[in-house]
Amino acid sequence: MQRSTLLTLDGLANILLGLLLLAVPGPLAAWLGIPNVSSGFYPSLLGAVLVGIGIALLLERRRSASDAKGLGLGGALTINLCFGVVLAGWLLFGGLGLPVHGVIVLWALVLILVGLGGLELMAEVSGRFGQSD
Repeated sequence: MQRSTLLTLDGLANILLGLLLLAVPGPLAAWLGIPNVSSGFYPSLLGAVLVGIGIALLLERRRSASDAKGLGLGGALTINLCFGVVLAGWLLFGGLGLPVHGVIVLWALVLILVGLGGLELMAEVSGRFGQSD
């Protein structure tokens, strides 16, 4: 099987499972036999990471096999942004009832993930524009 076909299948499988975990975290977590809490917090974060990995794999298809050295910056930024945005959503709308120090730690994680993702995105964009000069 060709590299691009495998990356496509793997990427789509990750995105599908990730979207399912984001859409119905509780029931899917129970069906899969993975730990669940009443809010679906952990299963949906796992879903966000899987969506990020799936997108990164689909982006990787565009690179030639000789250029491939792993998911690279594009992969890192998609995973960081997916995880950071879903975590921020939980903190804003999830009613988690966390102690103040837990909220501070998780918001710091959001800032780190989204901040890194933003820096990685700027590096990717400037790198692409720099190559065409």
